Amino acid sequence: MVLLTAVLLGDTQAQEIVGIQSERPESGPFVQVEQGFMVPYEITVPNSTAKLRMVPVPGGTVRLGSPDDEAGHSASEAPEVTVTLDPFWIAETETTWGQYYPFMAMYDIFKAFDREGMRKVTDTNRVHAVTIPTPLHDPGFTFKYGENPELPAITMTNYAARQYTKWLSGSSGQQLRLPSEAEWEYAAAGGATTAYHFGDNPEKLAEYGWFVDNSEERPHFVKEKLPNAFGLYDMHGNVWEWVLDQYSDEGYERLSGKMVSGEQSVNWPTEIESMMLKGGGWDDKAVDCRLASKLESSEEDWKGEDPSRPLSPWWYTDPISTSVGFRIVRPLKKDVSPEALAKYYDPKIEDLEFDVEFRLEDGRAALGLADPELPAAIKQLK
Repeated sequence: MVLLTAVLLGDTQAQEIVGIQSERPESGPFVQVEQGFMVPYEITVPNSTAKLRMVPVPGGTVRLGSPDDEAGHSASEAPEVTVTLDPFWIAETETTWGQYYPFMAMYDIFKAFDREGMRKVTDTNRVHAVTIPTPLHDPGFTFKYGENPELPAITMTNYAARQYTKWLSGSSGQQLRLPSEAEWEYAAAGGATTAYHFGDNPEKLAEYGWFVDNSEERPHFVKEKLPNAFGLYDMHGNVWEWVLDQYSDEGYERLSGKMVSGEQSVNWPTEIESMMLKGGGWDDKAVDCRLASKLESSEEDWKGEDPSRPLSPWWYTDPISTSVGFRIVRPLKKDVSPEALAKYYDPKIEDLEFDVEFRLEDGRAALGLADPELPAAIKQLK
């Protein structure tokens, strides 16, 4: 199987769309679409040699929620609704430290740009700017289980994960973001309609994921367990994964009885509390790693040991966050307006906006442009 990079080498009729080729692949996964054949490809993380492998997922329908008689079922998983999704690519693994470190390193780089008067952020280009996580207050907490580049990155907030996807999008020229709950669940299921992507019996979970029974109380390297039918690793367990949606105890009542598209299915966040995570973590029971299972975040509780005020928009300090991570997706169908993209990266949440701006004005944050010229600008700075 040939992995495609920013240029589709060897294809004389190469499409301009990264990850699509005109010829049907002789081997490996692919998804046939109007533009050609979606295939796996790699993204090189800026200012590093780290790569993310993106895997194509066909369009189709997903059943959100779970039946009342499913072990572990909760009210937040009802009523069951059907969502129709367009094709997309999704990262083969959870975002690793090796892929997240370069983003963290942008803090010093953006500060250096400011000192040198380079790449100034203005009202005109602010839409392309990202904030970078501040240096860790307690690295010993975040790196309690190690800093190996193959470990999943952990303890970041939903906002930090969104900013990472914006940074990677701008520098790569691709529209990358967090998945919606529907996209995540569809990809995790791999075509299955059971409680887990391998069936209804949790006894096989140890073959596919790390959870409380086999994790030895720690997260593990990605790709150590078997993948699902789409070739995705650790969709059950290891770390919970952020999605775009806000958590709701009312489940899918707002969608009940409707024909729902992927865009319509998203419960867009309106407050900083109660964001949603999917998939279960290394410290969770099997039932909490089901496809339908979800976790509600708590900003204040998860930042209980944060000494700064306002509390960090980028990092958590509570032990539960050591099983919090994310992976990215790239939709085949692109949004084109800045307004449409802003909801993925910079949600209009008053408390969040205040905290970020306060930090920027106080000099305790870094803001910089994320665009295709960023890698060259970093080299110029060096």
